[in-house]
Amino acid sequence: MSLNSTTLSHPPYFLLMGIPGLQKEQFWIAFPFCMMYTIAMLGNITLLLIIKAEPSLREPMYLFLAMLASTDLVLSTSVAPKMLGVFWLGLKEIEFQSCLTQMFFIHTFSIVESGVLMAMALDHYFAICWPLRHSSILSVPVVVALGSLVLMRGVFLVSSVCFLLHRMPFCHHHIISHSYCDHMAVVKLACGDIRFHVIYGLLVAFTVIGCDIILISASYIMILRVILGLPSTEARLKAFNTCASHVCVILGFYVPALFTFVTHRFGQSIPPHIHIMVANLYLLVSPMLNPIVYGVRTKKLRDRVVLFFQQKGN
Repeated sequence: MSLNSTTLSHPPYFLLMGIPGLQKEQFWIAFPFCMMYTIAMLGNITLLLIIKAEPSLREPMYLFLAMLASTDLVLSTSVAPKMLGVFWLGLKEIEFQSCLTQMFFIHTFSIVESGVLMAMALDHYFAICWPLRHSSILSVPVVVALGSLVLMRGVFLVSSVCFLLHRMPFCHHHIISHSYCDHMAVVKLACGDIRFHVIYGLLVAFTVIGCDIILISASYIMILRVILGLPSTEARLKAFNTCASHVCVILGFYVPALFTFVTHRFGQSIPPHIHIMVANLYLLVSPMLNPIVYGVRTKKLRDRVVLFFQQKGN
């Protein structure tokens, strides 16, 4: 009984090793990561303050942008402070419950971000392909309902995994070769049968990301057809320019996310430090770039940002 309770129990804490193979260098690697997190915080908070303060920005596009900014704040804050503590201060210990909590927020809001990007693509589709019906199709209640469904999807899919993982037995080995509590990194430390977690993770990733990417791709294919049919070259270039920035944001999120997901399960030949670096960047680069891309590329929002800082300066 004593052996059983010792062997098959939750460890009081895990040890986050940071970036395997780069333990000496990660002190310096933390500086650009900290800069990314700082820019993400300042940029997304600024966007939220401007959208909240300006009544004319109560349009679907800006409401979705506010959802994206909120998601980015939660996503980057879920990983960056603890990661910087590991890199700079050697604070590798993380309690079991805290680890599951971090895992919940990281994976839930990764799914939410995917859903918000999909919703924004649909918004662009209706705005360009059905401009006269855009406001009636995507009214404020519809936008709020869509955002709520996206959030509920993430919470439901990830909370069930965390609940099942909480009930699993863990062995003495409690070292996580990662800089945060990734789902598969924690699952691999369990003593029991982990096949369900592996299969469930695959199903969720391919179902959620696959459906979102299909809808995003279909939206932009339809948008492209409309753009190519525009009579004015200047109008075509302007539309292409806007869509190109949105596509870059989407690729900046999905490419490293898919690389991280596939590498964790099938990329045994890829060096661990490359996998961990990409996994860290994917949670920080998108939150940093999103407010810059949308804030700079959207004229109405850019003008409000300039006015906001002028008022603060005075």
